[in-house]
Amino acid sequence: MIRVVIADDHLVVRTGFAELLDTQPDFEVVGTAADGAEAVRVCRGLSPDVVLMDVRMPVMSGIEATRVLAGPGGPRVLILTTFDLDEYVYDALRAGASGFLLKDVTAERLFDAVRVVAAGDALLAPAVTRRLISEFARLPARRGRPDAGLSALTPRETQVLRLVAEGLSNLEIADRLVVTEETVKTHVSRVLNKLGLRDRTQAVVTAYESGLVVPGERG
Repeated sequence: MIRVVIADDHLVVRTGFAELLDTQPDFEVVGTAADGAEAVRVCRGLSPDVVLMDVRMPVMSGIEATRVLAGPGGPRVLILTTFDLDEYVYDALRAGASGFLLKDVTAERLFDAVRVVAAGDALLAPAVTRRLISEFARLPARRGRPDAGLSALTPRETQVLRLVAEGLSNLEIADRLVVTEETVKTHVSRVLNKLGLRDRTQAVVTAYESGLVVPGERG
């Protein structure tokens, strides 16, 4: 059973998502929240697996709530946004969110998204990754300041991390390196474990912010 909390300052949104999720036998909506601070309190009390988190909320924003909740042992956060190009999505992903959903998402896409992040994967990883790359390309390049944690990676794992940061899927990486997709999954898993990251979206953030990858360069 996947335990879900829905945080949105609009009652109709909370009710609508709750009713949709309750139609699935493997979901249980254990709580709702009308603002970020309440979302933190509810999640700490109920320990959900997944939180559907609105960005713009009173008292505490969804970004701040995500930053508080997305640490070790916390729930996985799916950001809810009205617009595909929401300027706050990038900040939310950096805060630890596992992906984002448009509020007009179809029921089936909603169900799939919750199951994907509950299983430990990033939602729409390649697409989200490419959004992150476009954002990082607008920031000053960081060179020569690699994160110390990256030294724990093997050369092959570092290579895989660079390709993940380019926005490639596991299958695309497998084709590039001429290995099996299962081998790539193993490398990605080891990268996440060694760096203490929750999913490949956070791996992309780490790759760019550490200076390992610079926008416009190919690894």
